[in-house]
This record gives sequence, C-alpha cells and structure tokens, in this order.
Amino acid sequence: MPIKINGAQAELPADPRVSLLDLLRETLQLHGTKKGCNQGACGACTVLVDGERIVSCLALAVQYDGREVTTIEGLAGEGGLHPLQQAFIEHDGFQCGYCTPGQICSAIGMAAEARRGVPSVVTPNLAAKAVALTHDELRERMSGNLCRCGAYNGIVAAIAETYGEGAK
Repeated sequence: MPIKINGAQAELPADPRVSLLDLLRETLQLHGTKKGCNQGACGACTVLVDGERIVSCLALAVQYDGREVTTIEGLAGEGGLHPLQQAFIEHDGFQCGYCTPGQICSAIGMAAEARRGVPSVVTPNLAAKAVALTHDELRERMSGNLCRCGAYNGIVAAIAETYGEGAK
C-alpha cells in the first residue's frame, strides 16, 4: 500500500534505509520540512502522521506504508492558511523561518495530544480527559522544538491564541 502525503499517494522508496525526511525533501521535492540536526533533537523536521507528530529524520519511510503524512505544505486549505500559520504571521512567531514548519506541525500535534488528555511532566491532573494548554503546559510540550533565533515569545503567543486556554 503506498504512503499518502498531503492527500496524494506516493510510492515508497525501493531502498528501505531512506528516511521519511529524505523521501519528502529529495524524492517528492517537499522542501517545507527542514533538515536541522538529522538526529531527532531539534524538531525542524516534525511532520504529522495520522495526526500525531513525529521527527521525520529518525523515521524510515517504509515504516509509514499505508499511513497519512501531513507536512507544512498540506496544512493550508482552499480558504487560505491554517489558523496557526496565520497566527504565526500575526505574532511574529518566526525570524529566519527555518524552524517554523516543524514548530507549526508540532503545535498541531501537541494540541491534539492535549485534547485527548495525554499528560506532560507539568500536567497537574493525570486523570484529566483533556489538558488545558496553560502557559507552562504549552512551553513544556513544545520544548522539543528549538528556535535558534529565539522567537519563542511569538511562537508561544501564536500557539496560545490558536489552542491555549483563551483560544477563539
């Protein structure tokens, strides 16, 4: 079964050693997903697989046979940008923009985790059905995504506006 990327079918590489990141960037020419550290430590390559965030540099493409992968290119809809993409613009959630695709994909996956009640180290109630994305909760959950420019205040403001406690 082929892999589905941003709604379109794509063939898996013949070489089982190809990472999902390299399939996206080198084979499919989807350059929005960035290669940062190539060791799973920076989050620049974060994509969504069946709605869950993963670092694509550590994932072999063949592992995702028959699964749905969404990259930054697949987030915008017919009506325009994804609300989080728009919030990043409005809150200056980027400077150089290199980490931005991974930050946005990670935040979307993180918000889904919180809605499902997946706790973090700072979650006060481990039995909660859903977790409120307070300032501390949001920062803890996004800590695996690094921004070398230091645009964290804008990043957090954009995510908080879209998914936080006082979200629209």
